Amino acid sequence: MQRSSRMLRTRDSSPLTRSPAYETPSLTDLQQLLWLRGGSDNHVDQVWPNIYVGDAWAARSKATLQTLKITHILNAADGPYNIDTGAKYYADLQIEYYGIEAFDDPAFDLSVFFYDAANFIRKALNSSGGKVFVHCAMGVSRSATLVLAFLMIHENMTLVDALKTVSTHRNICPNMGFLSQLRDLDIKLNEERKKNKASATTGP
Repeated sequence: MQRSSRMLRTRDSSPLTRSPAYETPSLTDLQQLLWLRGGSDNHVDQVWPNIYVGDAWAARSKATLQTLKITHILNAADGPYNIDTGAKYYADLQIEYYGIEAFDDPAFDLSVFFYDAANFIRKALNSSGGKVFVHCAMGVSRSATLVLAFLMIHENMTLVDALKTVSTHRNICPNMGFLSQLRDLDIKLNEERKKNKASATTGP
């Protein structure tokens, strides 16, 4: 049963995330946030309005994709050594496909794809009836990391808010390397927010 968009948009509010003095937590604290959540272990889950995260089974199930009315697919495990579906696999479904040949290895630099992936997701959501399915092999690390980056970049969420939002609906577990890369992104975006706020306060 699908949750309503309003429920999906609900974020936990806390002094930490609402404070103007928000600072990015340590990796240990971020890991503990994930341990405390209670999402599902389904093949696919809606984690934000019209954004679905799932595994290889769901990616290969055209019936599931049709039922969900998916219009865009972001494969975070593209390539011959991963989930080698590709655009041709979905040719009969009129799905727009974007593949990233990433590996679920803490040493892999997924951050170089954060903005391209986030822009692809935003484009999907802005299209008429757009629904995007983001997947990897298990739907817990690579795909989850890219969705978290999208929420941070285009929905102006802190990493804490993004983690709470997604993990409420799905059990996710970005590896330590990816979590560290998200933490670096959070620090960068937080600094930009502070500068923009300072500029707005002082004026021209």
